[in-house]
Amino acid sequence: MSGIRPARGDEIPAVGALIGHAFDHLPQNRALVPDAGARLRVMTGFFTLMAELAAPPAGCVEVIPGPDGGPAAAAVWFDRTAPAAPPSAYGDRLAAVAGRWVPHFAGLETLLEEHHPGVPHWHLAFLAVHPHHQRAGLGSALLQHRHARLAAPVYVEATNEFNAALYRRHHYRRLVPYEITLPDGTPFYRLWRPHLTRAAPAAVPAAP
Repeated sequence: MSGIRPARGDEIPAVGALIGHAFDHLPQNRALVPDAGARLRVMTGFFTLMAELAAPPAGCVEVIPGPDGGPAAAAVWFDRTAPAAPPSAYGDRLAAVAGRWVPHFAGLETLLEEHHPGVPHWHLAFLAVHPHHQRAGLGSALLQHRHARLAAPVYVEATNEFNAALYRRHHYRRLVPYEITLPDGTPFYRLWRPHLTRAAPAAVPAAP
């Protein structure tokens, strides 16, 4: 596989498909789209929309190409070091993707925004590795690549304790509250990676 690079605009649907496929087993996806027959299609559309919204200057999407040329792994990042304008027509675009499950996605958005740190940072929205390429260090490579280029802390909501352990190996710390839940009790786990300087470490933000 070749090295990490920014995703091209024409690769964003493939990034969305990769994330949808890699995350299809997660309880968070089941909570958002209970219909198993529609879940992969709807979630792929949602992840594609979010990857589109992360295009510079809002953030960045980085990929590791696989042997077939498609993405073997991808990371979707949002720059929250300064206020950003709301994305154009987001509600309409989400409705077109989510259909009758829009209220579930609205509940997700409310939960995540209520617990989002209020200090400048970068937000890792999604880190996904194709199932055929997992346990090969690709997720860690994407993290290390972006961490080395940031002069700000990083925030992430992990989907399970296995993923949270990966982030902790990269110097992420648990926030308080650590576990937050969707209305049906499905959890997310909040972690924060301070930006360390020679002078002093950055503070971990207080609970919202």
